[in-house]
Amino acid sequence: MTRSPAVAPSLSDRQRLQWLRLIRTETVGPATFRELINRYGSAGTAIEMLPELAARGGATRLPRIPDEREVEAEMEAARRNGARFVAIGEADYPQMLRRMDLPPPLIAVKGRSEVFGLPAVSIVGARNASLAGIRMAKQLAHELGREGYAIASGLARGIDAAAHAGSLDTGTIAVLAGGLDCPYPPENHALCREIAERGAVISEMPFGWEPRARDFPRRNRLVAGLGLGLVVVEAAKRSGSLISARLANEMGRIVFAVPGSPLDPRASGTNGLLKDGATIVTETRDVLEALAPLNGGPTPVPPLLSEPEEPTSAPPPGDSDRGRVTEALGPVPVHVDELIRHTGLHPSQVMTILLELDLAGRLERHVGGSVSLILDT
Repeated sequence: MTRSPAVAPSLSDRQRLQWLRLIRTETVGPATFRELINRYGSAGTAIEMLPELAARGGATRLPRIPDEREVEAEMEAARRNGARFVAIGEADYPQMLRRMDLPPPLIAVKGRSEVFGLPAVSIVGARNASLAGIRMAKQLAHELGREGYAIASGLARGIDAAAHAGSLDTGTIAVLAGGLDCPYPPENHALCREIAERGAVISEMPFGWEPRARDFPRRNRLVAGLGLGLVVVEAAKRSGSLISARLANEMGRIVFAVPGSPLDPRASGTNGLLKDGATIVTETRDVLEALAPLNGGPTPVPPLLSEPEEPTSAPPPGDSDRGRVTEALGPVPVHVDELIRHTGLHPSQVMTILLELDLAGRLERHVGGSVSLILDT
């Protein structure tokens, strides 16, 4: 069931270094990165423009841009760890991540990139899993693997570890919340090494980055994005697994849930997902039948680099235009299209102002193209 990768371009060493500098810059996330590349055509030119753009957005201090020596040190750390940085659009970039809303421009990869050519299923669940839940996760992963699916999960205790263990022989992908050299939790270090030898371990975080609580939702987003569907085996009412399920649903992935006893709090989240319309899973065939219509054809390869946008007839935004946009924004997310209609400004003017606010650390971007203003505290 392995698909032949489409022919894809590749970054030069110089481009890769500049891409890494740009994505490691404060206030630059996937959305801002894409906007900057589309606007200026290269990461190097975008980096040169950052201070001016951030100042226009009202930055109280300019975002820190790592110098080339810092980025070269991180690239050397990757080489020492047997890892590499892969850019979106390159052949080794995971197929399903390309279909995400705002995929990471660069990921660090350690292991066998062939696993990214397989269709994938994500499996997540409770860290304090029951023996029955662990057995179910391992069985699902093993049987889905035999049918040609890779298994993606987050290397956590319990269900995640069982899913990885069940798919070591057929293809598994672990997503880390910290750098590739900082796997968590410590008791899964040996499993992480085995996954890197037989599957792949990936992260969008810098080398040396110790995971913090707020980094795990970012990891969950990638876990959800890697699969055609996401299976939740056990989850309490308030858990990271339910965050993964919500993210998967927002991305248009199929959400599956394994039912459990109403008396077990570890099943309250999965049973709730079933009430909300998740697909029930009592055996592997339930997943295979639901995914069969989706598992066909290669994923189109997006362009690696964009040419600078053609100049528009609209003049650059002025201070009054910036005032209209910031006045219309608040802590409640609004869609960019609604903002354009409300202000009456040219779309390119609004996009420029949003980019400036983003680089100034004053804008938050949300799933589906909505934005909100970060209020001063």
